[in-house]
Amino acid sequence: MALESTIFSHLGLPSPHNREALERCTAAVRAGGAVPAVTAVLDGVVRLGLTDDEHERILGPARKAAERDVAVAVGQGWDVGATTVSASVAIAASAGVSVFATGGIGGVHRGSELTGDISADLDAIASHPVITVSAGAKAFLDLPRTLEFLETAGAPVLGWQHDWFPAFYTRSSGLPVPHRVEAADEVARIFAARSRPSSGVLLTVPIPEAAELDADELGAVLTDALDDCERAGIVGAEITPFVLGRIAAATEGRSVPANLALAENNAAVAAQVAVAVAVAAR
Repeated sequence: MALESTIFSHLGLPSPHNREALERCTAAVRAGGAVPAVTAVLDGVVRLGLTDDEHERILGPARKAAERDVAVAVGQGWDVGATTVSASVAIAASAGVSVFATGGIGGVHRGSELTGDISADLDAIASHPVITVSAGAKAFLDLPRTLEFLETAGAPVLGWQHDWFPAFYTRSSGLPVPHRVEAADEVARIFAARSRPSSGVLLTVPIPEAAELDADELGAVLTDALDDCERAGIVGAEITPFVLGRIAAATEGRSVPANLALAENNAAVAAQVAVAVAVAAR
């Protein structure tokens, strides 16, 4: 099963937490009976699965590569391209890997009716035959429109043993998830039965209860951070790192352990699903 590399690079979690995230996620995948395959572009070559030495390379400086950037990274011979959700889903699909785990996906940004700002993650999830396992989407996005986009695109959205669409650091966004599932083999059956063989599935897994952050505290931080983004003219891909930085500062670093916990938990659930998909394919 696939793992993205952005979260493990300097673009994701700060050092040494990015190394811890890589170690915990890959260990969780192996413990679940699956094989972790980190996606990246190294020396201009698209990779699905890295050696230990190559893991070291993605922990350092890298250039962010979304799906649109992969061809550029190859053509220009980038040293290290850290792949986002959209790139990782596309890479996994091209190699026939059916399950991918990440922290949280991008989505429809607030004010998208004016800016048109919609993450490429959503189109990738809807357009490639991969099950994406995530802790929902980040709370500063327009979550109702994110769910609406996926519905329009025909991508099933499932809740892992949970009735509510999670919002990354919190277990519930207040929005009901379209369909609840209880077990990995159930997810595998849904994936096999989808009406559009070229489309994917989003499996949302809430952050473990012990790691969840306070929703009211987060709400106040998000409001202030988004107001500051608007005043500073911060738009597009720059919004996410700015807001996450503000959350880390406001929570005095408590967002980092939360991020580690949800990433590890997603990897563990994804491993179960990957095994179930492999068994169903026999």
